[in-house]
Amino acid sequence: MRRPLIFVTNDDSYRSKGIELLVEMMKKLGDVIVVAPMTQQSGKSHSITVNEPLRYHRIAEEEGYNAYICSGTPVDAVKIAFNKLMVERKPDLLVSGINHGSNASINTIYSGTMAAVFEGCALGVPSIGFSLDCHKSDADFAHSIPFIEKITKEVLANGLDEGTCLNVNIPAKDIKGVKVCHQAKAYWNEDFVERQDPMGYSYFWLTGVYNIQDENQEADYHALADGYIAITPQQVDFTAYKVIDKYKNRFQ
Repeated sequence: MRRPLIFVTNDDSYRSKGIELLVEMMKKLGDVIVVAPMTQQSGKSHSITVNEPLRYHRIAEEEGYNAYICSGTPVDAVKIAFNKLMVERKPDLLVSGINHGSNASINTIYSGTMAAVFEGCALGVPSIGFSLDCHKSDADFAHSIPFIEKITKEVLANGLDEGTCLNVNIPAKDIKGVKVCHQAKAYWNEDFVERQDPMGYSYFWLTGVYNIQDENQEADYHALADGYIAITPQQVDFTAYKVIDKYKNRFQ
């Protein structure tokens, strides 16, 4: 039987500890192709490169495993992989991560990790984003391994509904279990810290305070805070179906 083909990417760059661990796990489950950004791409969301050349080159090759780095964003990495490296065979699964930091709640719309997942989903491939609720570059992922393997095996065996992908957020420490959740309502109250460069010109660093607006304990943010892996089914179709008929009456 032919082994599954698993595509791996991320937004923390090919040097991150999270993607290194994810690749090693995926090698046990199938043949692996990696295309990861050359540099840190956190917060790039679904951006693509259109005003400058895009480049990639191979950095590793062995039986059942090929790895490349890409000069662009996570979505660039997915697009160029599907158009140049996996033309003859589409992958059976796309996994993105393991991200250093949570992508629960509103964070999913800013995330390069999840943008790669949405791109894979749009291309018809079952896609999963994995994120650890810890931003440290040397974060400990050991406790997450059996859960990531189990979730991956389940999706490889049974797939996902068309147009649906998974946003999986993992506690930084001990895991109590797994919950399937909805995306918590929240927003960032941003601030821009102003400083001056040596020439006297102002520049700014973005900071902010996270504001959770969802008290439902089944929301991903609360599940994660309570020590559970939060699996949030998400979709690339942004249509607000509930209000279509209402808006037809308003605008026709």
